[in-house]
Amino acid sequence: MPALRASVGLIFLLCLVLGLASAAARAQDGGLRTEGDVASAQGLYATEVAVNSQTEQAREAGYARALARVLEKLSGDAAVVNRPGVAQELRNAKAYVDSYDFRQDQGVGPTGAPTFRTMLVVRFVPESVDTLAAALGLPVWPQPRPKPVMWLAIDDGSGPRLLGTGQVNAARSVLDRAQERGYRLGLPAGGAAEQAAVGAIWRNDAAAVARASARYSPPMQLIGKLYRSGAGWTADWTFVDSGKVLATRSVSDGDARRAMASGADVAADALIGRYAKRLPSEPAGTYRVAFSGLRSAEDYLRVSAMLQKMPVVRRIAPAHADGGRVEFDLDLLTGMSGFERMLGPDAPVVAIEGQAGEYRIR
Repeated sequence: MPALRASVGLIFLLCLVLGLASAAARAQDGGLRTEGDVASAQGLYATEVAVNSQTEQAREAGYARALARVLEKLSGDAAVVNRPGVAQELRNAKAYVDSYDFRQDQGVGPTGAPTFRTMLVVRFVPESVDTLAAALGLPVWPQPRPKPVMWLAIDDGSGPRLLGTGQVNAARSVLDRAQERGYRLGLPAGGAAEQAAVGAIWRNDAAAVARASARYSPPMQLIGKLYRSGAGWTADWTFVDSGKVLATRSVSDGDARRAMASGADVAADALIGRYAKRLPSEPAGTYRVAFSGLRSAEDYLRVSAMLQKMPVVRRIAPAHADGGRVEFDLDLLTGMSGFERMLGPDAPVVAIEGQAGEYRIR
């Protein structure tokens, strides 16, 4: 199909977002070794974060940020770290790590000078992360996830132009943000016939854009126009699912890339609101929990330490003690179901079959 006519502004925007990938190094227990392939994050339970160095301290701090990103992708909630219990468990992120690598990225700064950045690529154990999400009562956005088509027109002052597959690098900020939110966006081919949809985009005619997008699947469109506004840029967004407008939003920013990236959040928030599910859990509240078989003060301390580390336990109040048995009133975020999910196979206690809220020391 004919290539999209690029304006000066689009060329400038494309140049801003181009980066140069470099060879990568991976940290092993015995030191660093160069990898033949560039390490990258693949899938819902993997991500990458920038770190200052390859020290253990930097790596463990990176684990926490990486787990926050994976929980964001899993739930679709951009503010997931603000949910009860999440910040506490991020300090224990290392326990959920399956493997990691380091990668060295090389780029070009605004002045043309080379820039270097160390990326930590982290892969988490899916089953463990799923258990955590369920225990904390996080919503889960089921897979497979749809790939909406983004119809974005940009006007830098010389007239609006549609971004198509030939300008994928110019759309990099919004495409990358979509992946951070746990899904992907597609682009139209951008041929001459589709360029005619620019008028419909500019006059907010969602129905006309949906007709132009009929050849693509699924029938979801993220419709946007990005234009200069004062000293910055404004992006107007509409998200449509099967002909129904689910969300509209207008975002202004001094940086065109940030204004563009906001579209991925508009679509993600709409999709989560419609499709995310919360696993069944009991209501938050105070529950009486008993532990038996305690033989020493050390056993009591093990149980107490376990309770203090659990993100679903908001408050611990000793209720009764009698010989080798102790009872606590626990304020639980997601009831006993969340508590039991967080115990795990390595917990110092095990449930007594047929007796709700009763556990014995291992």
